[in-house]
Amino acid sequence: MISSNVSSIVSHQTWMNNNAHNVANVNTDKFVPQNTTISETENGGTKANTSMSSSNGSEKSQTDLSKELTDQMIVEKATQTNVQAIRTQDEMYGSLLDIRG
Repeated sequence: MISSNVSSIVSHQTWMNNNAHNVANVNTDKFVPQNTTISETENGGTKANTSMSSSNGSEKSQTDLSKELTDQMIVEKATQTNVQAIRTQDEMYGSLLDIRG
């Protein structure tokens, strides 16, 4: 169970790294941002999939800050949820060990 949460945190970290790259290049001429999607793996984990956006031919950066900032909030909430799930599982395992001890 914890491995699924860790997998999700790693996937969301990749998403945040790509997001930061896009934001850092908001003033770079002809910059085409990366898109990130999260998908489920066969073993119940997740993985981040990165692809380039389609260029619209603009001379300016094609980074959409409103999308990037919204994505950052999604990543933050998902990471918080997974960390809390890991903490809860850790507390449950600790309680079980205390009972057995």
